[in-house]
Amino acid sequence: MEIVLFVRVKSDLEPEELERRLLERLPRFREVPGLRQKIYGRDAATGEICGIYFFESAETLAGFRDSELARSIASAYEATDVRREKYEVLYSLWPDHGPFTGAADETK
Repeated sequence: MEIVLFVRVKSDLEPEELERRLLERLPRFREVPGLRQKIYGRDAATGEICGIYFFESAETLAGFRDSELARSIASAYEATDVRREKYEVLYSLWPDHGPFTGAADETK
């Protein structure tokens, strides 16, 4: 089953420095086995950043969580708070679009 991981990071770094670090680390995420897509976001009101990760399976997420890349998220962004949430993908609004093209459509 496909998995979505939502990671929200609060940091006291200046926005420009935070973005520089995000972009510096971005290529490393392209090498994560089983990671289909990662979306980067920022809350305009608070400056907090988020990563929305789309993994092929719980096993590939587990492999990522054990990696140095995952363990270094808090230190890389000098996080004052990190929140992680994991969700199983139930179905997609448009199953033929996005990182899980062809995922089970439970609405039929």
